[in-house]
Amino acid sequence: MEAAELAARIRAGERVAVALACRKIDERRPGHRELLAALLPSTGRARVIGVTGSPGAGKSTLVTALVEKLRGRGERVGVVAVDPTSPFSGGALLGDRIRMQRHGGDPEVFVRSLASRGALGGLSETTFDVVRVLDAWGANTIVVETVGAGQGEVDVLGVADTVIVVIAPGMGDDVQANKAGILEIADVFAVNKADRPGADAAEHALRAALDLVPRAPERYRTAIVRTVATTGEGVDALLAQLDAHGAWLASTPTGAAVRRKRARRAAHTRLGAALLELCIGELGAQWSETVERVAARELDVAEAAAALREALRAGGG
Repeated sequence: MEAAELAARIRAGERVAVALACRKIDERRPGHRELLAALLPSTGRARVIGVTGSPGAGKSTLVTALVEKLRGRGERVGVVAVDPTSPFSGGALLGDRIRMQRHGGDPEVFVRSLASRGALGGLSETTFDVVRVLDAWGANTIVVETVGAGQGEVDVLGVADTVIVVIAPGMGDDVQANKAGILEIADVFAVNKADRPGADAAEHALRAALDLVPRAPERYRTAIVRTVATTGEGVDALLAQLDAHGAWLASTPTGAAVRRKRARRAAHTRLGAALLELCIGELGAQWSETVERVAARELDVAEAAAALREALRAGGG
C-alpha cells in the first residue's frame, strides 16, 4: 500500500491502517519514512503523557485505570507500552497488551507494545514514530509507558507533555528519586499501592526532597498523588493533576518555554539517531568491519570513529 493511501486511512480513523503503519514503522520496512512524512501535517494535536518508574511499581495497572477514566469522558486514547527487548527475538518481552485486555474490545483505544531495543533512556526511536501515527489517527491522549529501566530513563521528556513518575512504598523509590534526578523529570508523582505500609513515609520523603529543589515562583510545582491502581482509588485526582499541568503548559509563558525546551530535546535526540542510521548505511561493510576490529581490540574507539568520519568525507568508503 502506498504511503499516501495508508496515511489517508489512518486520518480517517481506520484501526487496521494504524496497525499496519505501526508494524511498517517498527520493522523499518520500505516506505516508512514516506509514511511518516505524509502524516506529519496531521500531528501535534494529541496530549502525550509519559509514565515511568521502577519495575513493579504498578505502572501498567495505573495506565489501565487512567485509560478507563479518559474513555469515561469520551476521549480516544492511544497507548505505547515500551517493554524490555528479548535478547533472542529482539521483540518486547512483557507484552503490555496482555496486561491491558480490559480495553481490548474498545475501538477508541489502540495499544501498541514496542521493544526498547536497548535504548538507554527507555525509549527507542520507533516510540516517537508510533506516537505520530496515533496522533494522526485522532487520539486525544497518548500514554507512553516506559520500560522502567531506572536512572537513565529521561528520554520520556522528549516525547511527553506531562510526565508521571510512579513509585511504590517499600521499594526504595523515594530514595532513588533523590539519586537519579527523577525530581527534575516528574511533573506528577503517583505514590501507587498507597494502601500498603510505608505510603506515608514515601510521600513525606518525596515532599521533603521537592522542598529542597530550587524553583522560581512561576515554575510548576510538582504534585504528589496517592493511588491504588487496582481499585481506582486516587485516579480521578491523578487525572485532575494531569489536566492542571496541561493547562499550565498551554496558558503560561513559562509553560510554553518548557514545551519548546522539550521539543528541542526530542529533535536533538531524533536527529542524532536519524543521522547515525544514514551514516551507517553510507558506510556499508566498512561499518561492520570497524565494529569487529574495535571488538577485537585492534582499534581504539576514537581512532575508529576518526577513520569512519574520513571515509564518509571521501564518499562513504
